[in-house]
Amino acid sequence: MNDSSWGAPPQAGYWGPSDQGPVQGAAPAGPAYDAPEAQHTRPMPIVPDGPAVPRYGDDQDDDRGAARLSGPLFRDETTSAQPHAAAPQNPEPMPDAPQPAPAPQKKSAGRDLGAAIGVGVGLGAVIVASLFVVKAAFVGVITVAVVVGLWELTSRLEERKGIKAPLVPLAVGGAAMVVAGYVRGAEGAWVAMALTALAVLVWRMTEPPEGYLKDVTAGVFAAFYVPFLATFVAMMLTADDGAFRVMTFLVLTVVSDTGAYAVGWRFGRHKLAPRISPGKTREGLLGAVSFAMVAGALCMHFLIDDGIWWQGLLLGFAVAASATLGDLGESMIKRDLGIKDMGTLLPGHGGIMDRLDSLLPTAPVVWLLLVLFVGSS
Repeated sequence: MNDSSWGAPPQAGYWGPSDQGPVQGAAPAGPAYDAPEAQHTRPMPIVPDGPAVPRYGDDQDDDRGAARLSGPLFRDETTSAQPHAAAPQNPEPMPDAPQPAPAPQKKSAGRDLGAAIGVGVGLGAVIVASLFVVKAAFVGVITVAVVVGLWELTSRLEERKGIKAPLVPLAVGGAAMVVAGYVRGAEGAWVAMALTALAVLVWRMTEPPEGYLKDVTAGVFAAFYVPFLATFVAMMLTADDGAFRVMTFLVLTVVSDTGAYAVGWRFGRHKLAPRISPGKTREGLLGAVSFAMVAGALCMHFLIDDGIWWQGLLLGFAVAASATLGDLGESMIKRDLGIKDMGTLLPGHGGIMDRLDSLLPTAPVVWLLLVLFVGSS
C-alpha cells in the first residue's frame, strides 16, 4: 500500500519513527486534531451514546447485542439506563389476580352444642324421674344443686377477689333451708336463712379480722342468692299438684331461654345490655316473652288444677322477665370476677351456677303467682 491511499502525505511526528510510511492498523501517536491537516484524516466511527449492552448467551452472539442498540427487542420492552447485570434481582411482583369474596361464616353459639344437648337431656331425665316418682328424692336433687352451686360461687370469689366466704356453714345452712322450706314452708325457710347468716358471722371469727366485713357480706349474699331462692322450688312441691307446678316452672324457664336463644341468634340486631352481656339482644327478649307466654297458657290449661289460659300468659311474661334479669345478674357477677363460666362441671353448659342463673330468681315469682292464681294447696 502506498501513502496516497490515506489521502495525505506522511507528516513528521504523526506517522511515528518509521520512515517507510504508515503502518496499517497502527494506533496514532497523538490526538487526531493536533495538526492543521486533521481534517484530512479518516473520521472516527460513531459510537452510540447509550451504555454498552451485554451479550446474551455465548461470546459469538454479536447480532443479538447489536440489535439491542437500536431499541427494544420486544414491543413491551423499554430501554434502561443501567446495564442488564445491574437490574434488581427481586423485581416487584405482579399484583395477584382478584380473589373471590370469602363465603360468609355461619353464626356460632360459642359452645359445644352436642355436649350441651346431651347434658341437658340427662339432667332433664334425672329431674323428671325424681319429681314424679318420689318427691323427697327431688328435694335431694335441689339440695345437691345448692351445695355444688355454693362451692362454685365461693371458690370463684376467693380465686378472683380474695374473698373468703365460709363454705361449711353455707353448705350446711343451705341444705337446711331447702329441707325447712319443704317441711315448714316459708316460715321454716326464713328461720333457716337467719340461722345460716348467724353461723357465717360466727364461723368467720375464727380467722384474723382483716377482710372480715367483706367475707361475711359475701357469705350472707351467697346464702340468700343460692339456697334461699331455691327453697321456693321445694315449697311449690308441697301442693297437691306440686309436681306439675315444678314442671311448669322448669318448662317455662327453659322455653324462655330457648326462645331468647333461637330468635336472638337468627334475628338479633339490637343489643339489650352490651356492657353486661353483649350476646343478648332485644329481639331475643321478644322471643323469650313470646315463647314463654304461649307455653304458660298451655301449662296453666293442661297441668295446673283450676288454671286459666290467660293466667298462663301473665305467668309466661313474668317468667321471661325474671329469667332475663337473673341471667343478666349473674353476667354482672361473672364480669366483675373476670370469668366466662362459674365452673366446668357440665360440658357445654359451664357450671351448676351457669344453669341456675335464670332458675333461681324465677322460682319465687312462679311460686307467688301460682299461689295468687290457684292457691297454695
